Amino acid sequence: MSGELSLNINIKEPRWDQGTFMGRAQHFFMVTDPRNILLSSETLEEARVTVENYRAGIVKPGLTEDELWRAKYVYDSAFHPDTGEKMFVIGRMSAQVPMNMSITGCMLTFYRTTPAVVFWQWVNQSFNAVVNYTNRSGDAPMTVNQLGAAYVSATTGAVVTALGLKSLAKHLPPIVSRFVPFAAVAAANCINIPFMRQRELKYGIPVTDENGNRLGESANAAKQAIVQVVVSRIGMAVPAMAIPPVIMNALEKRAFMKRFPLLNAPVQVGLVGLCLVFATPLCCALFPQKSSMGLGSLEPDLQERIRKTNPDITSVYFNKGL
Repeated sequence: MSGELSLNINIKEPRWDQGTFMGRAQHFFMVTDPRNILLSSETLEEARVTVENYRAGIVKPGLTEDELWRAKYVYDSAFHPDTGEKMFVIGRMSAQVPMNMSITGCMLTFYRTTPAVVFWQWVNQSFNAVVNYTNRSGDAPMTVNQLGAAYVSATTGAVVTALGLKSLAKHLPPIVSRFVPFAAVAAANCINIPFMRQRELKYGIPVTDENGNRLGESANAAKQAIVQVVVSRIGMAVPAMAIPPVIMNALEKRAFMKRFPLLNAPVQVGLVGLCLVFATPLCCALFPQKSSMGLGSLEPDLQERIRKTNPDITSVYFNKGL
């Protein structure tokens, strides 16, 4: 060992207990910290080298345990857990709060006209497509054609859903119309995420034993992973798209807001941002990042292969994506 720090720290796993909601919440508050997107390429590379060297048994002299964990979380915020590649900056979970507060704030502000609904739903679903692809599970690449078809299917489905809901809400009270963007986002997540991760549904995602040894690929695990991600994403949208409309509906009746209508958008964006700072990590924490399922829930042929080579295994593990 080339330093004082012990090599027994398991940085393959999060610092906090992932078997509890609070442990997962602490982990995701670090991963989704918006300040991480401001880090320079040099800082990210330094964190990558520190983490990869430590995994290889090389410790930089003077490195402390807190510095190691900080490097691990900087690394995790920017590099894909399965492929190790640096993720596109707006697709990282640390970009969720600033990107979503801007897009969601505009969706909630400009919801009255059809062109505005189409434009902001397209922007939102394009952003979601980038996030869903960037945070996919597994290490198998998608071709440009597959990616293009998934993107067109996802965004078209989302925009059509939003227009349909807007049409249904025309004759309802104004406060109900304000919730159309949320309903559209919730429905669109059910379309966008499976489309952008359709390769996983077809070919499966890697499943491992508790020590990370790869056992095969499972489409059943992919289905469970995608359902969990859909639930988490809808949960993220609930506070940000349900609370600000109620507050804004009350504020817009006040003389101050009537006198300064230009404040509508920035106030709405600020309210959304405040909700997302907490909703994003807390909803990511609803399910463990390293999810598990019983061996009996896998495809029969995969079960058989695993039982032949690893007869003691009863559960398998997989990265659910984000």
